[in-house]
Amino acid sequence: MNYQPNPLREKLARGDAVYGTCICSFSPHMAGLAGTCGFDFVRIDNEHAWRQDESLEHVVRAALLSGCAPIVRIDKDEPSLARKALEVGALGLIIPEVKEAREVAAAVRAAKFPPLGERGFSTLCFSGGYGTANAAEWIAWSNAETLVGAMVEKPEAVENIEAICAVEGLDFLLFGPADYSVAIGLPGPDKDHPQVQQAIARTAEAATARGVHLMIGVAPPWGEETKQYAALGYNMIEIGHDYSVLARAWKSALAAAST
Repeated sequence: MNYQPNPLREKLARGDAVYGTCICSFSPHMAGLAGTCGFDFVRIDNEHAWRQDESLEHVVRAALLSGCAPIVRIDKDEPSLARKALEVGALGLIIPEVKEAREVAAAVRAAKFPPLGERGFSTLCFSGGYGTANAAEWIAWSNAETLVGAMVEKPEAVENIEAICAVEGLDFLLFGPADYSVAIGLPGPDKDHPQVQQAIARTAEAATARGVHLMIGVAPPWGEETKQYAALGYNMIEIGHDYSVLARAWKSALAAAST
């Protein structure tokens, strides 16, 4: 196989902002549409879904075919899922609910081959060309090009954010305002709450100091929050997800049609 540089990693290395969306429906068509619309990445959410089947493979391949990078969010304490997601073609991983640097280090080890990690080896998968890949080239490409991210959504993670950002092999952080709001005792998601905003800013400061990229989701009308968080250093902007964007469009269309 001809292994190309990860386009998402290339854009981030140039200092470009990148834009994506989240695929919750596990529809390959939605992932393909996202790439066709010009998104740089799709975050495929396998944390709040139970898709231990071929569904993930179809969504990943649809994203790749459409030209956007598939990033898969997996469960934290299932290290084998990192290998499986990467084997079916994911170009990045997100580990949720981390609290300490050691958890992030464990995720890196699960995602990388020796000497950077402990990932098990087999080219008998999509990423390995179904056994046709040059093993040494594939290992080198996998270690250099795949991205590892972690979610900051617990107060313990913010307390330990400097140590987390110092973990070798961590590429980016995704701040989760909804989970963080609930974790600190708020009655529901409240991104604008002062404590949440302080945590978002502290995470940005620590990550920027270590050269770790920053992802966050933005809400309609999209542009205002994008500018707000870009000013803090967030350069990976997630614009809604397939459910919320489609629901908003359908509700608007129905309201217009029924008046």
